[in-house]
Amino acid sequence: MRGWGGAAVVAASVIAATLAPAGSAAAVHGAVPGDFNGDGYRDLVLPVPGADIGPYDKAGAVVVVYGSANGVSTTSRRQTITEDSPGIPGHLFEGDRFGTTTATADLNRDGYADLVVGSPYSIADRQVTVLWGSGSGLAKGTRLPQQLHQGDNGLDVAATSLGTGSKTKILIGGDVWTTVFKGPFATGGSYGSSVETRIDNAVGSVALGDFNRSGSPDQVAFGALRPELSGSPIMVNHGGTETWPEPLEQGNGLLAATGDVNGDGYADLVVGDPLEPVTPGVDGELGGRVLVYRGSARGINREQKPEVITQQTSGVPGTSEKGDAFGGGLAVADLNRDGAAEIVVGAPYESVGAAERAGTVTVVPGRRSGALGTGGYSFHQDTAGVPSGNEAGDFFGTTVAAGDLNRDGRPELTIGAAGENNGNGAVFVLPGGSSRPTGTGSRVFTLESLGMAQAEGWLGGKGLLRLL
Repeated sequence: MRGWGGAAVVAASVIAATLAPAGSAAAVHGAVPGDFNGDGYRDLVLPVPGADIGPYDKAGAVVVVYGSANGVSTTSRRQTITEDSPGIPGHLFEGDRFGTTTATADLNRDGYADLVVGSPYSIADRQVTVLWGSGSGLAKGTRLPQQLHQGDNGLDVAATSLGTGSKTKILIGGDVWTTVFKGPFATGGSYGSSVETRIDNAVGSVALGDFNRSGSPDQVAFGALRPELSGSPIMVNHGGTETWPEPLEQGNGLLAATGDVNGDGYADLVVGDPLEPVTPGVDGELGGRVLVYRGSARGINREQKPEVITQQTSGVPGTSEKGDAFGGGLAVADLNRDGAAEIVVGAPYESVGAAERAGTVTVVPGRRSGALGTGGYSFHQDTAGVPSGNEAGDFFGTTVAAGDLNRDGRPELTIGAAGENNGNGAVFVLPGGSSRPTGTGSRVFTLESLGMAQAEGWLGGKGLLRLL
């Protein structure tokens, strides 16, 4: 089985979330929280890449819902940004899908988070735009340069700021080139340097994480989707040079997230491999899997054997079944504030009761020692307090993210459902609890609640449909 099912909407999210007011994050397309106006509250990013803007079908938009002491709701202050907004470069074109990918970091280190937005399908220019934070929120934008004939530029974007100069990076994935831009960055559009690496027929997923605690982000990219594997080769490059090293010898996948799952101070690499194995027991697992590579003083080496997590792992709820797509959504964030980050896993194709492909989200707690899986718990749309209900083709868990939206020290969990409302999509925000997120008090965003036309807008993002 090479895909998750024909015409169904499929996506995945990669987030490396922290609780700092202007922390770093990376996403294939998901709702990435960041404090864009510097008020101490993280703001929710709701990409709508399928939004029709005037006469331009699927031109795309990004909606920012600004956080407050009350968190976020449909009545919160919000800002809708398109390529026709004041201060934003470019022009509206049909099919641009502005907002297909997003990433958040304080790129110019001014205390305001900035938002990186990809438009990889634009016929005109396939651009990546940086929207700069300010006291009034996202007020202006600049574009990152690209090579001619670069292909689908911006299939994924990652950004992080670990320090001045080259310790701040933007990593852009495409089907031909992977490009890293290094700081210092400025609101006028300048940057320190850039390096391009050619990877023909790449799936385009990228991530950043400091695996050896050097203070400089290491880069993760995926190669071409190979017919003999369930996913793509995983490449980790510690130097940022023009040539990627050989891929990791063990494991493959489609997307990655980074974070410290055992609290030892080193970022770990978590990889989602949601497709069915081509050779069972060799390249994947029934229903999908997640791979965990531990960071260390030596970083992550090619020969490293990952820890494998499936729905058959002890302590993980559910059962591995063909086509679940476990690992199709992915985030790493410390949800219980114990210093060891949780792994949040979407299985958007999992059936719940009689509702086929309704989707679930599983949280695997971080642990200082021992195997991961113990204490796992899950959410779906029939979980107490979560709005709506399980329906066939909702794909709950298409995207997952985390961030403290009301500054109470308890990060909210954000979950996208790409198939909700016949492909319009929906994003659910689950409040942070005393020891973990809870369905009680959850809120849901739909295109209707955002005042946008109901026309297959893919609220929350469409993600990896292009690969399936």
